[in-house]
Amino acid sequence: MLRRYTVNHAIFSMLMDLGLTSAALLLAKALRPYLPQAFPFLVPVYNIEIPPLLFIIVPIIWGSVFLIMSVYDPKRIYKAVDEFQVVVIAVGVSTLIFAGILYLGFRDFSRWLLVTFVLIDLFLLLVWRSVARIGFKAGRLPAPSRQVLIVGAGRTGRRVAQMIAHYRWTGLDLTGYLDDDQDKREQGLPVLGSLADVRTVVSRYEIDDVVVALPQRAYGQVNKLIVDLHDLPVQVRVVPDYFSLALYRANVDDFGGLPMISLRDPALNDVQRFVKRMFDLLIAGLSVFSLSPVLAAVALLIKLDSPGGPIMYRQARVGENGRIFYMFKFRTMVPEADQLLAQVTKINAQGQLLFKRPNDPRVTRVGRFLRRTSLDELPQLLNVLKGDMSLVGPRPELPWLVERYEPWQRKRFAVPQGMTGWWQVNGRSDKPMHLHTEDDLYYVQNYSLWMDIYILLKTPWVVLRGKGAY
Repeated sequence: MLRRYTVNHAIFSMLMDLGLTSAALLLAKALRPYLPQAFPFLVPVYNIEIPPLLFIIVPIIWGSVFLIMSVYDPKRIYKAVDEFQVVVIAVGVSTLIFAGILYLGFRDFSRWLLVTFVLIDLFLLLVWRSVARIGFKAGRLPAPSRQVLIVGAGRTGRRVAQMIAHYRWTGLDLTGYLDDDQDKREQGLPVLGSLADVRTVVSRYEIDDVVVALPQRAYGQVNKLIVDLHDLPVQVRVVPDYFSLALYRANVDDFGGLPMISLRDPALNDVQRFVKRMFDLLIAGLSVFSLSPVLAAVALLIKLDSPGGPIMYRQARVGENGRIFYMFKFRTMVPEADQLLAQVTKINAQGQLLFKRPNDPRVTRVGRFLRRTSLDELPQLLNVLKGDMSLVGPRPELPWLVERYEPWQRKRFAVPQGMTGWWQVNGRSDKPMHLHTEDDLYYVQNYSLWMDIYILLKTPWVVLRGKGAY
């Protein structure tokens, strides 16, 4: 149903990509002699020749990689950030393959010519996609219109209607509902008839897609609906009423030829998970190496200030998908802090549980400084290298707090838990548990590598302000 791209448009997109990529190679050749004027460290090069064979190899590499990585799959590129991310990754993979071929057979090819070509290519591919999206949303480019009929005007059906309204620019148009409940018509909803009228309504309004969104008690009518529509040129989809039980998203899997609905699929696809893990390993590895003197100095201060306890503190936390792991921190409290937890835990007037507060009597002098500057969090870089955590994600929670979670709050565990996150850069500990969970869910639902980079860049400023850190 959600198909901004038709097959013809996907073919057009591929031809555009291949054409622009070839044009980028020509532009890079034309610009190379002028680069030393902008970058004096470059050696002037004139009379650049590109072997004609490369103008065949490059489109083959780019086209093959883009197809393999599903750059033209309409189900993966509804959001601009998702489309741009997969294009950047595909260009990166294509570049690595191209560089390998150059090393094996075309060693005279200029390295700076390769860099210029890739940057121009990436710029052109992203710009034309941005223009196309603006054209679709502004109505300047025609999107294939699809009339949608929703069977069931209950909560699930209305959620489908909201989604259709959000993606209206893709050509989706809600024709109305079918429902046997007379009260739904009195609520002002566009109910076109009862379930028995499905064939008449589909034919009269030339419906393209029928979405069955009935409550569980009405599932017995689904078979009859499908039989009634089997000979009509219409797509039929079913939204199970129990999708609300999904931790993040529900997908249909093929298990030995038997379709099954998975309610606990991870929020990140395989490509996103790979990129996020490589990013974590690179940044965390460099950070541990460069910050080793700071880590040693902090360890010495802790030992001098509070010699009776360990330097590092291992605490059980809940990670991705509810898995328990031990998170490392520099010890900032007195050794018997866990026994004093009940003295600082309280419930506010709204019934919200608060266990962090300023002027905690359990915090040592050095510990207060470490918390204010967030230096106590640095050992979690080891957790990142181990794979227990990510640099960015929802904050790993204490098991006893997770036991108090409502079902909707557990959706925050659909991604790797992180050292910093959307909640930390938007309030930190000033927000009680139930509010920062909403921030975490925002991150889960809107994840992208660019969002991770934004949060990492914003984190030092938040740390320097020291707001909400105690």
